[in-house]
Amino acid sequence: MVQVTTETRLLICGQAPGRRVHESGLPFDDPSGDRLRQWLGLDRDAFYTDPRICVAPMAFCFPGTNPKGGDYPPPPRCAALWRRSLLACLPKVELTLLVGGYAQRWALQHASGRSMTATVRAWRVHGPAVIPLPHPSWRSTVWLRRNPWFEEELAPHLRNRIAAILGGAAPLTSRRHDDSIDQLGG
Repeated sequence: MVQVTTETRLLICGQAPGRRVHESGLPFDDPSGDRLRQWLGLDRDAFYTDPRICVAPMAFCFPGTNPKGGDYPPPPRCAALWRRSLLACLPKVELTLLVGGYAQRWALQHASGRSMTATVRAWRVHGPAVIPLPHPSWRSTVWLRRNPWFEEELAPHLRNRIAAILGGAAPLTSRRHDDSIDQLGG
């Protein structure tokens, strides 16, 4: 389950497709995709048809359902086999989104935080070419309530950054965000 072109400017790296996505053949074709597109400020049509938007998870296929609940994690051998060679074929990538802890640990290695929360909270350290995000699944609802800074600071920055990369203009949503953009030089 990969969607890439040589025109890719926005690379979205998640963990692995879930069962519903595996069956539909479209990455993020589920409620988590709806939430992700909201965070990105993209509608469904742009997400799936703009050749500058790429989705390349850590594993291309559904790893199966864990009897204890949820899906199995992406097998580490998948990314080890193909990730570096795929990234080498994407010379125009300006922003990579690391969606969830598996993608963050693989891409950031020692620079990832003690937890997914710590890594996402330190998003400014990894920019401007990389932004870590929580996984947008329903399980993140409680996380989002406990971390309001994500929707107040990071999500507006993310929408503006993507609008700049793709040539659109996303509105700034708060003065606080406006100040953080100035500090980042954006």
